[in-house]
Amino acid sequence: MTTVEEHLNRRRHILLELGFATRRVGDELHGSATISPEMHVPGTDHLRTSVLAIWLDTMGGLLASLVLHPRVPMTLELDVNLFGPAPGSGEVHAVGRTVKAGRSVFVAEIEFSVDDVPIGFGATSFMAAPNPDVQLPRKLSIDMPPRGPRLSLPLAERARCERREPGVAVLPRTEDGLNAAGTVNGGLLALAAEEAVLSLGPSNGLSFLGLRYLQAARVGPVVATAAVRHGVGRVELRDSGQDDRITTLATTRTFER
Repeated sequence: MTTVEEHLNRRRHILLELGFATRRVGDELHGSATISPEMHVPGTDHLRTSVLAIWLDTMGGLLASLVLHPRVPMTLELDVNLFGPAPGSGEVHAVGRTVKAGRSVFVAEIEFSVDDVPIGFGATSFMAAPNPDVQLPRKLSIDMPPRGPRLSLPLAERARCERREPGVAVLPRTEDGLNAAGTVNGGLLALAAEEAVLSLGPSNGLSFLGLRYLQAARVGPVVATAAVRHGVGRVELRDSGQDDRITTLATTRTFER
């Protein structure tokens, strides 16, 4: 049996370095973290939308885990919508709520603010992993303070996500970037999609980032290929080590600089 903790303990997990902590408040899940320059859109002082996607996926997954435990929740879809370019400093606060807890699909909604000013919202859906041998630990990472060192490199560099050419970003499969099922973390796939779009021209980041997870990225590297027209982007993410099978489809909209 493989647990989340076993994967996280193999090497310091990239997502833990973002310093995001969660706690239960009644039926809600609250999360918080301090923005650092390493989380910025390159060349700007704005928080990456993919960082919010990572935290959205984290919070939604924890809410789903409370229902699906000990089965591991798998992300089906997520989207982040911002009212304007995100601030580059301050304290992010997120509030997550369960929208639907059905037999086959779980849906959560999250609202984001920085220093008590609303900046956007998102939603995400999950299903239970089909492999019953992959299970969650008894204790989830809720009501636990952030542990260990914080991000000391720009996020894309830390994740080894490289812009190969305009419109193309490559994300390797690394032990410190896996999810509980041992495949590439869905939040890091959001980062790869964002990098592919940002490589096509300067912007203040993404006003919208939506992802549909079609199948797991098991081998890697994952290649994200983006096309943008009038600010709207479409990104295909393929597992190059698995016959270039498409793993994720992403849709984006950029803030003009």
